[in-house]
Amino acid sequence: MADTLAPVVRTTTRLPLLDVLRGAAILGTLMTNVWIFASPGSEWNVVRGGLGAPDPIADPSAANIAETAFRFLADGKFLALLTILFGVGLAIQFDSAARRGEPWPGRYPKRAAFLFVEGTVHFALVFAWDVLMGYAVTALLVARLLARSEKVRRVALWTAGGLHLALVALATLATAGSSDSSDSSPTGPAEGPGQAAVDLYAHGSWPAQVAFRLEHFLILRIEPVFSFGLLVFLFLLGVRLHRAGAFTATADGRRIRSRLAAWGLGLGLPLNAAATLGGEDFFVLARYGAAPLLALGYIGLIGIALDRLWIPAAATRALGSVGRTALSCYVAQNLLCMLLCYGIGLGLAHRLAGSGPWWVMGLWAGVSLVLAAGSWLWLRRFDRGPLEALQHAALSPRRRSPA
Repeated sequence: MADTLAPVVRTTTRLPLLDVLRGAAILGTLMTNVWIFASPGSEWNVVRGGLGAPDPIADPSAANIAETAFRFLADGKFLALLTILFGVGLAIQFDSAARRGEPWPGRYPKRAAFLFVEGTVHFALVFAWDVLMGYAVTALLVARLLARSEKVRRVALWTAGGLHLALVALATLATAGSSDSSDSSPTGPAEGPGQAAVDLYAHGSWPAQVAFRLEHFLILRIEPVFSFGLLVFLFLLGVRLHRAGAFTATADGRRIRSRLAAWGLGLGLPLNAAATLGGEDFFVLARYGAAPLLALGYIGLIGIALDRLWIPAAATRALGSVGRTALSCYVAQNLLCMLLCYGIGLGLAHRLAGSGPWWVMGLWAGVSLVLAAGSWLWLRRFDRGPLEALQHAALSPRRRSPA
C-alpha cells in the first residue's frame, strides 16, 4: 500500500447528478422497506418469507397491478443504486485525499468505524434491515483496494461478482428444489417466533422490540453477509463509473449515461420481469442478481432526464436536498415509518391490516414529501444534514490550542 498518493486530476465542483441519484436511491429504498413496516410481524416477516407481492395474473385488480408495479420498480434496484453511489463517494474521498497529498486510507478507517456504530445503533433501535453496517465493513476492504493497481481492482471486482452470482445460483436452485419436495406448510425460518412477532410489533413496547432484534441478531443480519460479494462488486463498479466520468456534465459523461440506460433497461427490464413472473422461487435471483442490472439503467435514465431537463426544477431540488442529507434521510424515513406503523406509535400496520395496498403507497408518498421538504428547509440554514454534521464533527481532526 502506498504511503503517499500521486496527484490525480479531479474537479472539486459538486456533481448535481450525484445528489439527485442519492435522493432517488434513498426514497427508492423506502419503496421496498415501507412494505416491511406495513406487514404483520414487520421485520421478522422478511425472514418468514411473508412479503411476497400479489399475483396480478391470477387477480388482475387495480390494487394488485399497482402494488406489483410499485414493488417491481423498487425491490433491490434502489438498494443496488445506493450501493454503487456509496462506492462513488468513497472514490471521491480518495481523490480528495490525493489532491491534499495525504496518505490513504489515512483517517478513513475511523469514518468506516463511525458508520458501523451508526448502523449498529440504527439496527438495534429503529430498523433490523439496516444497510449501514454492511457498507462500513465493505468500505474498509474497498478503501484498501483503492490504493492498489487498476489490475488488482479489476480482478477483485470480477471475482466478487462471479462468486456472488454462483451463490445466487445455488440459493435459487436450493429454493426451487425445496419447494418442489415440500408441502404447503411453512418450514425452516418460518417456524420461528411467528405470531409472537406479530403481537410484538402491533402491541409490544419499544424496549421489547430492541431486545427482539438483539436476540435474533444473526438471522436479521444475514442479508449483508449473503450479499457481501455483491456489495464489493457494486462499490468497485461505482469507483470505475466515477473515474470514467459517468456523472460529469461532459460529452463523455452523457455518452456513458446513454449506454447505461440502453443496456441497463434493455437487459434489466426483461430479466427482472422474467424473475418476478417466476414467483418466490426466483426471489433471490431477482433481488440480488437481476436488480443491480436495472439499477444501472436507472442511473442512465435519470442522468438523461436531468441532462434534457425532463425533470421539473422542483423535483430536482427536492431529490437533490434528500441526496445531500442522505444519511439523515435514510434514518429519518425508517424512524417515521416505525412511529407510524408499529404499536409504539400510531399502529397503522395493525389497524389497516387487510385493507389493501393503497395506504402503504400513500405512506411512502407522505414520508417522501416530508423528507424532501424537511431536507430542503434544513439546508437553507445548514450546510450538512444532522447526522452528516455529527459525523463531520466527530471525525474532523482536532486543532491544537496554542500554548
